[in-house]
Amino acid sequence: MIDDLYSARILTLAANLPHAGRLTAPEGTGDRTAKLCGSRAIVDVTLDADGRVAGFAQDVKACALGQAAAGVLGEAVIGASDAELRAARDAMLAMLKSGGDGPDGRFEGLRALKQVAAYPARHASTMVAIEATLEAVSQAQGVHAPRTGAA
Repeated sequence: MIDDLYSARILTLAANLPHAGRLTAPEGTGDRTAKLCGSRAIVDVTLDADGRVAGFAQDVKACALGQAAAGVLGEAVIGASDAELRAARDAMLAMLKSGGDGPDGRFEGLRALKQVAAYPARHASTMVAIEATLEAVSQAQGVHAPRTGAA
């Protein structure tokens, strides 16, 4: 089990966490914890005028699988839209739970975690970073929402 799950590729991804830390002035912050193992990701974002991720920082305290997923996410997230992030999350869940191929496009690197599908207890830790990112983006969209009414 250990050799299959913690491959050299997974361990390399886990060791490289792009955009580690926190933003000083985030527009949105997401915080997700995997209840079973305690893996946690806190993500800060800012969005550009088109609603795409412009600024990103992540504070991830997770197992190697959660760290690896966060590493892939951090490499690809700048410029991503909410729709791309949701599609990646949905494809990741399908890969883990029902034999899907996994995300494509900018988040295709998450396919490196395909072997986690055989270990349901590890699914939640693998998802904390992307779920926290979606939460942060949703919050930031509220900051960017057009204001209505008289000024």
